[in-house]
Amino acid sequence: MIPAPLRRAGLVLTAVLAALLALATPAYAHGADAPDGTDYRAEVTGVTPARPGLTVRVVEAGARLEVVNRTGRDVEVIGYSGEPYLRVGPGGTFENTRSPATYLNRTLAGDTALPPEADPAADPQWRRISDETRVRWHDQRIQWRESGPPAQVAADPSREHRVRDWVVPVRDGAGPLEIRGTLDWVPPPDAYPWWVAAALGALVIGAAGLLPAGSAAGVRSLRAAGALLALGGAAAVLFIVGRELDAGAEGVGGVLAGLLTGQVWPLLTGLGAIAAGGYALARRPAADFALALAGACLALFAGVANGAVLARAVAPVPWPAGTARVLVTLVIATGAGAVAAGLLRLHAASRAASPRPTPAPTRT
Repeated sequence: MIPAPLRRAGLVLTAVLAALLALATPAYAHGADAPDGTDYRAEVTGVTPARPGLTVRVVEAGARLEVVNRTGRDVEVIGYSGEPYLRVGPGGTFENTRSPATYLNRTLAGDTALPPEADPAADPQWRRISDETRVRWHDQRIQWRESGPPAQVAADPSREHRVRDWVVPVRDGAGPLEIRGTLDWVPPPDAYPWWVAAALGALVIGAAGLLPAGSAAGVRSLRAAGALLALGGAAAVLFIVGRELDAGAEGVGGVLAGLLTGQVWPLLTGLGAIAAGGYALARRPAADFALALAGACLALFAGVANGAVLARAVAPVPWPAGTARVLVTLVIATGAGAVAAGLLRLHAASRAASPRPTPAPTRT
């Protein structure tokens, strides 16, 4: 009969494989294909002439522009051929189904095929898409869309470069406006030190599983691993909340709605790691199994899934990219370390529970 600790270790491995398979499908559902990071920093410098109540910002690591219109009158965003593209105002948000931009901007790559009715010279045909006075869209004018880097970047990739100044035309009842901004290339960080730090952290935490489970040191190590796993879970929750804020979520309700609709797995793994860490701190039965399972899910769903942040200059969060890299490194280190510690303790428990062979009688 297979000892219970060994069965639990098998369940952990099965869960890890299931998590790997799940990662083959999209883990996030931000606006359409929001990037995990980029080396191009897009920023809004202002609206000319200024309109009180009209605010513009770049969201989702430069993937989208956001316009919030509290002026009390409609504002139109102009498409790539000078045609009306979006209209946002007191009556909500509308898109012009005759505008090619309506279709090209549905994906970040801009590769949507244009339907026959897309004609920038035709009269606008408005379709309501929201009752909000806020709209977000991919805009090719604020992005670098070539496969290779700009010439100045290729010549000297070691420093920051201004790629271009961009303009997105809009208009309201008082006349034409321009949203102005900049696009810069920022040298990416070296990801190697971050991965080394994550690996070393995982090894240190995993070493807690080498101490005898029944000893005082073993009890302290279990609690320490649990506390660190809970810390990693909190870091994961903080990171995904930051992603929602960067995606344009407003207020507690907006963040919660975004988390529950697009970030369910990362949220559950973060909260599960916090719960499993508390479980280990309380030295509850099967704490080793909970430690290993929660750590595997945390490292995969909230850590490795966001590993691109370690190698990109601009992270999809509203704070400095360095902070995002610290959070992701902490998540990977604590998750992987908890897996190692839990599996080592389960293995030690299975060996202790295995019956020892009876020595053969000696002949006199």
